[in-house]
Amino acid sequence: MIWLFREDKEKTHSAKRIIEECSIMNVPFMEVHPNNVDIIVSRTDRKSIRVNQKVVDLPSVVLPRIGSSTNYYALSVLKHLEKLNVPILNSPFSIQTVGDKFYSMDMLAQHGLPVPKTMLVKFPVDGSLVEKYIGFPCVVKVLSGSHGNGVHLVSSNESLMELMEFVDSLKSTVNLLLQEYIDSKPGHDIRVLVINGNPIGAMVRKSADGSFKANISRGGTGEEFPMNDEIAYLAVETCKIMGLDIGGIDLLFDKDGYKICEANSSPGFEGFERALNMNVAKEIVKYCSFRMG
Repeated sequence: MIWLFREDKEKTHSAKRIIEECSIMNVPFMEVHPNNVDIIVSRTDRKSIRVNQKVVDLPSVVLPRIGSSTNYYALSVLKHLEKLNVPILNSPFSIQTVGDKFYSMDMLAQHGLPVPKTMLVKFPVDGSLVEKYIGFPCVVKVLSGSHGNGVHLVSSNESLMELMEFVDSLKSTVNLLLQEYIDSKPGHDIRVLVINGNPIGAMVRKSADGSFKANISRGGTGEEFPMNDEIAYLAVETCKIMGLDIGGIDLLFDKDGYKICEANSSPGFEGFERALNMNVAKEIVKYCSFRMG
């Protein structure tokens, strides 16, 4: 039994496709919302887990489709299941790691992989330090976000100071990072899907409105991009370092190759299936079935 672990009120295209392929392949599955799970830990019955207030058998595998929105409760449920030796694809550790964009960039840099220069914001912001080590224009990001949300391009030190003063005035607890702007191909990036260490394909995404954000969910277009050794290596190594069984790795075009923009633990694949004429959902369900034994 696969637990499709998701929080969205309406099924995304990716969730619908996974459910469709489970039905076609006769793989048993159950949709589970984290808030419908109750765990009561005791010395006598550590395996007691309830869904919709009913005691249920442990799943054979859990497929989280919650990504950067994963909250403490959902992670706690996944961690509990992991302690009971249920395979989680992806693990709570990898979801947390990918969800923190600064920590993930730090990990990749420590392993010698090419990433944009990245700096964690502290207030007050030292503009001269940013200009010296990051440069302008630069990208401002929230530590956790998806679909291009929480990402802003600032053109100058003055623009950055104005934005930081505004953020500071809100007394918000949100954490920000500053990142080097890679301008070799503005509005373009490459999405690589990796399943079980195998890069199954690459797609170049192009902004449709002149924005530097190329996300398909924001109206961008996608088409198949030829896989080469460098792209495959960067995508596979990123997943290995992050502990991702299933990952969407975004690469930026650089003058001498590519730089890793970010990793995604719950990548959408509607545009990917369309651009590459590939059944991604089937590959995911096949991998889940393999892990079910």
